[in-house]
Amino acid sequence: MTEPVRILRLAAGGDGVGKLPDGRAVFVARTAPGDLVTLRGLRSAQRFARARIAQVLEPGPDRVEPRCPHYTADDCGGCQLQHLSEPAQLTSRRAIVGDALRRLGHLDLPDPEIEPAHTAFAYRTKLTLAAAGGGRTIGLHPVDRPAAVFELERCHITADSLMEVWAALRPLRGLLPIGLEQVVLRLDRAGGRHLLARVRGSRVWTRAPELAGALARKGVSVVLWWQPVGGVARVVAGREAGAPHASVFEQVHPAMGDRVRTYALERLGPPAGRRVWDLYAGIGETTAALARSGAEVESVERDARAVAHAEATGPAAVRHTGDAEALVGRLGPPDLVVTNPPRVGMDSAVTEALVSRRPERIAYVSCDPATLARDVVRLGPAFRLAHLRAFDMFPQTAHVETVAVLERT
Repeated sequence: MTEPVRILRLAAGGDGVGKLPDGRAVFVARTAPGDLVTLRGLRSAQRFARARIAQVLEPGPDRVEPRCPHYTADDCGGCQLQHLSEPAQLTSRRAIVGDALRRLGHLDLPDPEIEPAHTAFAYRTKLTLAAAGGGRTIGLHPVDRPAAVFELERCHITADSLMEVWAALRPLRGLLPIGLEQVVLRLDRAGGRHLLARVRGSRVWTRAPELAGALARKGVSVVLWWQPVGGVARVVAGREAGAPHASVFEQVHPAMGDRVRTYALERLGPPAGRRVWDLYAGIGETTAALARSGAEVESVERDARAVAHAEATGPAAVRHTGDAEALVGRLGPPDLVVTNPPRVGMDSAVTEALVSRRPERIAYVSCDPATLARDVVRLGPAFRLAHLRAFDMFPQTAHVETVAVLERT
């Protein structure tokens, strides 16, 4: 299609939205509001279409040159918004949250304030790389091509310390295990570096000590983990030194995660002497903060390894291992609740339990505005939205973290 299209706004996934001559919306990746573009690869549906940029005829006022060469040369799918200025990215993330709560949550409210990140690059403390050809190519996937992998030279949103590991590892890939599917690089809170190799099959990684030694000679110390797909990860070289298990979920932007937690707990109210649920508790950082403030905490987390880490490193609390929807009915009555579910949001059994137990206040930490809006609807009219703030947890991407505090009506 050669007729130009003007991009009007950004959609939740980061694609620009324009109008085709027949009135249908068209979603175009890597476009900015105000861009005038021609399209290629138009894919039509009944009510909308998708396309890619053929040419930018007029750049919008917020379009910038991406910092990372992979973004354009390899069409890297790891970021969605590097072509937008940082102020425009913040505006777009505010709008994504506000639009979801107005359109899906039926709330009459403005876009929330957003707390910016301290840095827009080199913030990620975890990077998952795909391996193709048994490790001959290790890198990331292009946009809309999950089966393809391009060789990564440097990821500009990942911490410099991990990129040092990657630079040292690339010429040593022959020492990686047979059947390699993924390489996960991870930086723990103490600054320790970890490399997790996920493999097909169960052949042991016999050359791990050799790789650890070769990296050490380059001045790079790293703990090496080996994990069969669907199996348990274990250390095969180096020492774990008390860090969370390499395959346990932890925020990839810890500094912003701390700010999210601080805001949620401040708006939750004084916890001393109160009974508090911490749902989807992860490695127990929120549980620990609540317990140290004098709360009686019951936490729920499905990952037994995360619970074990919390028990070993955190203060006393009642910790449950399992799915929140299966366990929430067995918990004691709460005065306050913190919930931090995965992207799919809370199971309906959890929202039903919250409505029936009627805590005074719920601090809901969300990584998906759409499921947050759905759960707010499920909780109403028993609760009203009292506070809302977005956080720039993932600069250069279309993802946004949100804290919604709901009060009992």
